Amino acid sequence: MHKNYEMIVLDLDGTLTDREKKITPRTREALMEAQRRGKKVVLASGRPTPGVLPLAKELALAEYGGFILSFNGGMIMNCATGEVVFSRLLPVEANRRIIELAEDQRVDYLTYEGSRLIVNDRECPYAQKESRISHMPMQEEQDMAAYLDFPVPKFLFLDDGDYLALVEPRVKAMLGKNFSVYRSEPYFLEILPKGIDKAQSLERLLAVTGFSREEMIACGDGYNDLSMIRFAGLGVAMENAVLPVRKAADYITDSNNDDGVGKVVEKFMLF
Repeated sequence: MHKNYEMIVLDLDGTLTDREKKITPRTREALMEAQRRGKKVVLASGRPTPGVLPLAKELALAEYGGFILSFNGGMIMNCATGEVVFSRLLPVEANRRIIELAEDQRVDYLTYEGSRLIVNDRECPYAQKESRISHMPMQEEQDMAAYLDFPVPKFLFLDDGDYLALVEPRVKAMLGKNFSVYRSEPYFLEILPKGIDKAQSLERLLAVTGFSREEMIACGDGYNDLSMIRFAGLGVAMENAVLPVRKAADYITDSNNDDGVGKVVEKFMLF
């Protein structure tokens, strides 16, 4: 294990935040001390950028030059300047095809426009959950295909986990190799441009910052964290992580409810 870790990359839900979606005091203080010592903090999430900003503000990333990697790597923002240093959107011609696929599979769905969620059904409990998590209001559109005449960062298909487990392979087969398709939660099936995952976007970020992957720690718990945990110099799984993430990790820390991230920072960055 490398001794000079200069950057820590953190998934949010199930990793940085506890079951109440809050950062524990011990973890917050460890991250603040790391930044005071010149270390960089990166928040890497499937959430849209507005859904990450409250946590970035709590950790003063703008003051310390941290980064937000949102939409699962589809966008990278420099918090100090507000500059978007990387962005990749779905081509507008894909929108109608994806909408037809959602309707064929009889799932609810949503996408993003600025600081709003564009939803086909505002009563969908999973759309309401995404609205709460991302701090974004919902706008319902009856004719989504007509409304969405612009490129979007991603779509979410929404249903219970058992049904989405059946839908996922069908969607992958029908969309083919030009899209990234996976579940970030049992009830969220994500559809993004091909080549968008946390590891590939972290590689882009390293090119901007000049750090090496050996200087990077990445912490996560879910399937969409697997690529960055394999990529980082030190890949860390939370105690509560899914089994493939635990198997891929170099180190397993305590759970998100037991200061797991704070303990990693103390052990590997503040010694």
